[in-house]
Amino acid sequence: MAQPTRHPSVSLLATDGKPHPLQDTLVVVTLVLGAVAFVSAMFDSMHLLSSWAGLIGILTGGYGQFVSETTRERFPLVVGLGASAVGFFLGMAHGGLFGGVLG
Repeated sequence: MAQPTRHPSVSLLATDGKPHPLQDTLVVVTLVLGAVAFVSAMFDSMHLLSSWAGLIGILTGGYGQFVSETTRERFPLVVGLGASAVGFFLGMAHGGLFGGVLG
């Protein structure tokens, strides 16, 4: 009987030897949205971008935490969630999701 060949894990974040493409995608999206929300929150006039990017980053990171399978996936998700939350809250303080656009 031939031995099955083991392919190296494609995922950089999986420690169980299996690929996790959905979880890896959620990690990258959450980190990018968190960075955008955090950086744009430093400027008062960019509250629309920071609040929306933060809100979507929070939702993406929350779902990523729900479906993550390894600790290496959860750690960057928590970092992205934190940056998204800071960006979201500062964006809300500077004008909110619809500030100046509606009413």
